[in-house]
Amino acid sequence: MSEQVFIFDTTLRDGEQSPGNTMNTQEKLRVARQLELLGVDIIEAGFPIASEGDFEAVRQIAMSVKNCQIAGLARANNEDIDRAWEAIKVAKMPRIHTFISTSDIHLKHQFKKTRDEVLKIAVASVKRAKKYTGNVEFSAMDATRSDWNYLCKMVAETINAGATTVNIPDTVGYAVPHEFGDLIRYIKENVPNIDKAVISVHCHNDLGLAVANSIAAIHNGARQVECTVNGIGERAGNASLEEIAMILRTRKANFTADTRIVSEKIYPTSRLITAITGVPVQPNKAIVGANAFAHESGIHQDGLLKSKLTYEIMTPESVGIAKSSLVLGKHSGRHAFRDRIENLGYILDDKELNLAFKRFKALSDMKKNVYDEDIEMIIVGEIYKIPETYKLVYLNVSCGNTTIPTATVKLEVEGNIVQDVGTGDGPVDATYKIIKKLAKTTSKLEKFSVNSITQDMDAQGEVFVKVSEKGFKAIGKGADTDIIVASAKAYINALNRLEYMKNKMSEGK
Repeated sequence: MSEQVFIFDTTLRDGEQSPGNTMNTQEKLRVARQLELLGVDIIEAGFPIASEGDFEAVRQIAMSVKNCQIAGLARANNEDIDRAWEAIKVAKMPRIHTFISTSDIHLKHQFKKTRDEVLKIAVASVKRAKKYTGNVEFSAMDATRSDWNYLCKMVAETINAGATTVNIPDTVGYAVPHEFGDLIRYIKENVPNIDKAVISVHCHNDLGLAVANSIAAIHNGARQVECTVNGIGERAGNASLEEIAMILRTRKANFTADTRIVSEKIYPTSRLITAITGVPVQPNKAIVGANAFAHESGIHQDGLLKSKLTYEIMTPESVGIAKSSLVLGKHSGRHAFRDRIENLGYILDDKELNLAFKRFKALSDMKKNVYDEDIEMIIVGEIYKIPETYKLVYLNVSCGNTTIPTATVKLEVEGNIVQDVGTGDGPVDATYKIIKKLAKTTSKLEKFSVNSITQDMDAQGEVFVKVSEKGFKAIGKGADTDIIVASAKAYINALNRLEYMKNKMSEGK
């Protein structure tokens, strides 16, 4: 019988800390509910001391999610730990996750403290957390660059103080698999009370080894993995939840452990994160990338027609990708629409369903075929939205090989209607110049990309843009059968995200 590997999802904490991934409270709640459906064991809902917004998001998740442990992150000090508890105490299964560095590099240059001083701080912090809950996790930050004997002493002392989970992070993505596996085995063999705690790992992907290191740790006795959906996170990101889950599931003969992850919910969860953050998944990304189950090579196609086992080690259905993407049309009813949405992994209330169904009917009149991806764009692009400082009211563009591209744009800016007309090098350029003028933004457009969401001549176009202003960066996404309209929606979405981030930063000061 397989032992359980606990999945500690930190998409809402570490994942959200990376540039462009900021989420508001409602978006975090949607993600948390989806993670609950996905079957994760622990949701690290945020860093409550960071801001009032983060505190409130963690508190609301703690109230709403019942089938997962809810963790709040806290530095090893009383104020952080007390604040974390205030946010999570309403949870059915609360966890305080406290941390401090153990590497000499961090102790010397960041904390300016001795090993003994840091050890005392760690023990005191775990004891304080233990007064609130029996579910306490301690993380030894930068563990992979720490002295192994000192690290073992820290782990032993924090377990004695009450930690029930001890996390060994590869904070800067420095480790390689055989070395990291050896470290986990060394801890198991040299910490006398290690049987009283679960060994956890948290690997970053700076050298592209986060998943490989996590798997090496599991092979050597770790039974909790900290990871994120799509591998998002600071710098090069974190270990990818979907890759770890499917490695253990696909190669189960090689492991004595497995997760509770409902693999069929993986793809819908990935799509939700992409839609909310605006950060696209690279096409060749394992498990959830657009090309993960696509085969163009003639040899591959021939093999697949004879037997899927020739070139597919897992089925697309096993991770929630529908075999056929054509599902609905203009004659479809509300019941079928709701059923399809739920099959895609989304739960809407009656008001949200009515709005989505109305938009679906309008799209059905415009397109011959409506695909799963079209429906997802309605949900994540129009139902799940951040507060809108700017709204597109009207857009008209004239262009051609003998015409100067001209755009007329009408926006609603904080409740006021503004309009202007202007020219550009092309229809998108003209549109963006007028939007920028009407929004009075000083932001810079850094990236613009266009993709087709679905097949056929009447496919919706999906546009991603990245904008920046005074150190803030935001990614926007828009979709429409008219690519110029999609471009305008993406730009306005990015500007709204930028305003949201600036406002959130102001609230935190």
